[in-house]
Amino acid sequence: MASLLERATSSSKVQLAATAIASGAVVAGAILGYQRLQQEERINQLKDSIPSLIDEGEALRRLNSFGGASKEDKEDLRNELLARRAQAGDYDDELILEQLARNRVFLTPEGLDKLRNAFVIVVGCGGVGSHCTAALARSGVSKIRLIDFDQVTLSSLNRHAVATLADVGSPKVFCLKRRLLAITPWVHFDLRQEKYWDQAADRLLAPWNENGQKPDYIVDAIDNIDTKVSLLKYCHDHSLPVISSMGAGCKSDPTRIIVGDIGTSTDDGLSRATRRRLKLLGVTKGIPTIYSTEKTGEGKAELLPLPEDEFQKGKVGDLGVLPDFRVRILPVLGTMPAVFGYTAANHVILSVTGYPHDYLPAKGREKMYEGLLAAVQGGEEKVLRHMTGGDPSVTLGLKVPITAADTAFLVEEIFKGRSAITELTTRLILIRWRKPTSSILIRIGEGSDEQKSSNIKLSDLVCMTKEEGIRHDKEILRGDKKPEDVYDSATVEKVEALLRDTAKYEKYRPS
Repeated sequence: MASLLERATSSSKVQLAATAIASGAVVAGAILGYQRLQQEERINQLKDSIPSLIDEGEALRRLNSFGGASKEDKEDLRNELLARRAQAGDYDDELILEQLARNRVFLTPEGLDKLRNAFVIVVGCGGVGSHCTAALARSGVSKIRLIDFDQVTLSSLNRHAVATLADVGSPKVFCLKRRLLAITPWVHFDLRQEKYWDQAADRLLAPWNENGQKPDYIVDAIDNIDTKVSLLKYCHDHSLPVISSMGAGCKSDPTRIIVGDIGTSTDDGLSRATRRRLKLLGVTKGIPTIYSTEKTGEGKAELLPLPEDEFQKGKVGDLGVLPDFRVRILPVLGTMPAVFGYTAANHVILSVTGYPHDYLPAKGREKMYEGLLAAVQGGEEKVLRHMTGGDPSVTLGLKVPITAADTAFLVEEIFKGRSAITELTTRLILIRWRKPTSSILIRIGEGSDEQKSSNIKLSDLVCMTKEEGIRHDKEILRGDKKPEDVYDSATVEKVEALLRDTAKYEKYRPS
């Protein structure tokens, strides 16, 4: 009997527990369902409150203000009407926060508030600029000024972030606003359909009209050297935060894209020309830059030559749509401008919100490259003194036709950051592979005007550790042995193949 009572009591407890759990689940489900219904109701109220489309004539007039949309595209008008209400404050902030929820968790509520209050200017709204703008709007930036004179073309569609066939022929700035308002209707856009130029800088980069807020960041997505240099010089002189995107054209390796100071950007055409022009204007550092370390090589895309029939039309400079703008076609892989654009947006977001970012200290690598260059200089002096009987005066003022960028190319691109002898990655140097058979000295001028330089080429140099270099110098460069006498045949063949690769790329070095 006692056992029966115990089983009954136990069964009652289980039933009560099960009932409590079931009741709790029902209540929780009811609460979540109610919250969901409330959210859907707010969304529906917002949508229903948008006025219905008016007569076709008025609709067409207002749609044309977007930049030339067809009269059948009624969704654009609904988006514009919603945007007007949202920008006037008639939009549930909880909906905005839900749309930005992932960013809010990542950046913290305080960080997202900074981003939502930020004012960013994007100069250049093509492939790079459009992807940057789209990322900024989606991430929460609420005030964006767009500057670009150009229109969307069919060839733009392989790299533009939001343009469609319906946008062909419309201004790029209007296209971006038109498409992004359908995603982030609360964003305020200030459109400037004009080319950036010196005389307009004060006006184009002026504070936000409504509250006098200075730009929190400026994005340089210009692909013309003159206007790019002008913009960066203005920002530097006026202490305006700016990030500059260098050339995405002819690039194909996204792993080679990095962010570094303008003074460390490598020798791709646009960054080299920009850096040189800025140096002439007294700007040598202090501007974060997005650039690629990828090198031009055999089989890779290059700037297409201008057809001969175009030369017959007159001066090449007169063939562009605007003065000083390029007239040749630049091959662009559609994915690469997007990588550059998102990198720019990422930098702006982290900088504005104060989120830690530690990719800028690329200077450690630059110091390494300078050390490698110094090793080349010292090695050439040793070889020259050995060849001239130890006379130290012969090396005074000796120069080598190698740059830090050249050493970066050799170590990173050719030797992949490893010794060609042992594959080790520490204490690397660059040193001649074979002993010169004739004088390495080139003399120009006489007396105090004499210039002395070495005839070394990139394809003469091999990467190895410092310890390996000491033995190599002693036994080969200042000894009587050949590489074949010191290293096994597999190592010799590997090094010779790498040097042949270097010789192929060397012809692409800027003169």
